[in-house]
Amino acid sequence: MSTKAPNPVDKHVGSRVRMRRIMLGMSQEKLGEALGLTFQQIQKYEKGTNRVGASRIQQISEVLQVPVSFLFEGVPSGGTNGEGFGEGASPAYVSDFLATSEGLALTRAFTRINDSKLRRSIVDLVEQIADREGPDDR
Repeated sequence: MSTKAPNPVDKHVGSRVRMRRIMLGMSQEKLGEALGLTFQQIQKYEKGTNRVGASRIQQISEVLQVPVSFLFEGVPSGGTNGEGFGEGASPAYVSDFLATSEGLALTRAFTRINDSKLRRSIVDLVEQIADREGPDDR
């Protein structure tokens, strides 16, 4: 049995499903229940291991309360190119970061800070810490 690498678009759509699910505080099990699937199937969708069909994408977008286009925002080049895609899309590392629970928690907390000088100080601090860790590999 050969191991085939997931399609980049499938991985991207899966990461957007994961990001939105985490934003809503929803477990894989709860999303699966809403869709009539097991949490294992949700895991496979989120990793891009299994391709999500068009009708399932529609169902997922309804459960996650986002337009279908949300799941394709920032899709890798060579994939779908329509309204909201490509131009101005965030680099992949931003989506990857926001798809983690830590990234989402940090973003939520940071956006609650109203003082712009304090926000700038936090960015400076994090940049200094990152500089100590090593070069930026992006």
